[in-house]
Amino acid sequence: MQLPFRLQRFVYLDNNATTEPWSRVVKVIARTLRKAWGNPSSLYRIAHDSAHILEDARNVLAQVINAESEEILFTGCASEANNQVLKMQVDIKPDGRTAVLSSPIEHASIMTSLEYLQSRGVTVQYLSVDTLGRVGEADLRSKLNSNVALVCIMLANNETGVIQRVAELTNHAHDAGALVLCDCVQALGKIPVDVKALGVDYATFSAHKIHGPKGIGALYVRKGAPLAPFLHGGHQEHGLRAGTESTHNIAGFAAALRLLAPAVTGRELAQELRTGIARLCPQAVFHSAQEQSLPNTLSVQFPGTANSVLMGFLDFRGVAVSAGSACNTQANEPSHVLTAMGLSAEAARETIRFSLAASGPHATRGRDVRYVLQSLEEFFGGRAPSIGMLYPAQLEERLLFQDDVWIFDVRHGYDRLLLKSLPGAHEASYPYRRHYGQVPKNKHIIVVCQAGFDAPVVAYALRARGVAQVSFVMAGMLGWKLQNATLYQKHAGQNIQVLAHGEVTK
Repeated sequence: MQLPFRLQRFVYLDNNATTEPWSRVVKVIARTLRKAWGNPSSLYRIAHDSAHILEDARNVLAQVINAESEEILFTGCASEANNQVLKMQVDIKPDGRTAVLSSPIEHASIMTSLEYLQSRGVTVQYLSVDTLGRVGEADLRSKLNSNVALVCIMLANNETGVIQRVAELTNHAHDAGALVLCDCVQALGKIPVDVKALGVDYATFSAHKIHGPKGIGALYVRKGAPLAPFLHGGHQEHGLRAGTESTHNIAGFAAALRLLAPAVTGRELAQELRTGIARLCPQAVFHSAQEQSLPNTLSVQFPGTANSVLMGFLDFRGVAVSAGSACNTQANEPSHVLTAMGLSAEAARETIRFSLAASGPHATRGRDVRYVLQSLEEFFGGRAPSIGMLYPAQLEERLLFQDDVWIFDVRHGYDRLLLKSLPGAHEASYPYRRHYGQVPKNKHIIVVCQAGFDAPVVAYALRARGVAQVSFVMAGMLGWKLQNATLYQKHAGQNIQVLAHGEVTK
């Protein structure tokens, strides 16, 4: 059945992942590339122009977060800044301390760095959080001792928006002689960030979360706090971060900072979305608190609905959101944030994050929220275009080799290095839409990805292009291999057709 043509709007509600740069930011970046391309470390005039841009940006960020300009280091991203502070714990052990405390809901750049520290002999202990993800002061006090060198507490969580009582927690850490690292990436631009009031020793920031460019972050280091270089090879950034500074991106960061909207805005629209979801889906569970949370973030569980399926439908309707767990990873793991809050793996895989924008080119408007609610009403009212859902156990040898079945393998090349494709599959490289025109409309199309997240999005896209019968495989190739290990070994790598440059080859 050919779907009717429909004009639809594009609604971007994944602003905690990244934001669209302001046009002013893009212009500043382009102008800097053209007119201030000198090396800031050199001594001639054009180099001085570049150095001036760096110092201006340093001053702008320092003013926004209430710091001194000499306390600001520019890095390639906030993840690098987190890594720099954490990984120096292997070599710098103030007062012989060898332990790190952390909340269990930190960003992946901290969680994976902590795993690295453990492999190098550093003791890592995690604090407990309540059902809203809040760290308890009593638990922190009970775990602080003379061996704890560093405490990691993010100011605002990227998935649920919960805001921690960082100032109070920092006081307890300092009383025990420990330093504090605070990831402020999601907080900047949404709530006031005052590093002096927070009392933290280190804080990390990212430009692309505030409508600035990607590839640039910043690290605040309180005067007197120890810091070892993470990158070696030059004297840049006070000798603490080698490498010629990305002047154009730093200029773009400063431009975005100057365009920051007044903090604590947009809560009314998030509340309208929450109220509408509760009306449409009374069984929905909200994992974002109404108070002490970011005004733009809403984490919602839709019981009985896989987040990948709902994400696919919303993408079909032009709405961009994200799931509670990373898409198409090497393992279909539920969100560590949600499971730390006490959710089951199944509940975590039923959760979607909506993150609105108070400002910027795609600032969220009331009509956007109403369009999202209209789309959700269509989905839960049973009026969404039908796509099939196959569990791995249903994908048997008999089905795979039917003449009217066409297997569409949508995975990255590195995923196929881990798991070979299904027998008879047609492999498509990213971006997958390049290959949609080669998909036959008169066959049953079975879409498979690595872990079950990309496939529903592609399935809905194919339905929109007139493919009558489309199904996707839940849990993807990972689930199919586990369920059909013998069949996988029998046929792995056989009879694969590769779609490349618009042609089908054997």
